[in-house]
Amino acid sequence: MALYSEKVMDHFRNPRNVGVIENADGIGEVGNAKCGDIMKMYLKIDNDIITDVKFETFGCGSAIASSSMATEMIKGKPLSEAMQLTNQAVAEALDGLPAHKIHCSVLAEEAIKSAIDDYNARKKAE
Repeated sequence: MALYSEKVMDHFRNPRNVGVIENADGIGEVGNAKCGDIMKMYLKIDNDIITDVKFETFGCGSAIASSSMATEMIKGKPLSEAMQLTNQAVAEALDGLPAHKIHCSVLAEEAIKSAIDDYNARKKAE
């Protein structure tokens, strides 16, 4: 069996939503000191709906694929739904990740939640 699914390879080779959103409404950055992966998520939010999402990821193929898939899963969704995204859902959407790469899907979940937390903190400060 191949180490990575076709979906992982597709999102690694052709990542969706790569880049930066200038004047993002929420920005989340997380990292894993053990593997060196760093993910940064940018959200544009209108009426509590994620209208745009972009990411920058420094890491392995699984980290890039997890970031890409996670952005696809939350784009157009209400914040409440995006907050429910789990690393298991990201891994399942990618048709699985090797056990030693599950932390990549955890980073994607944490980056999204961090960006939403940043948005909520900014809103509260207004």
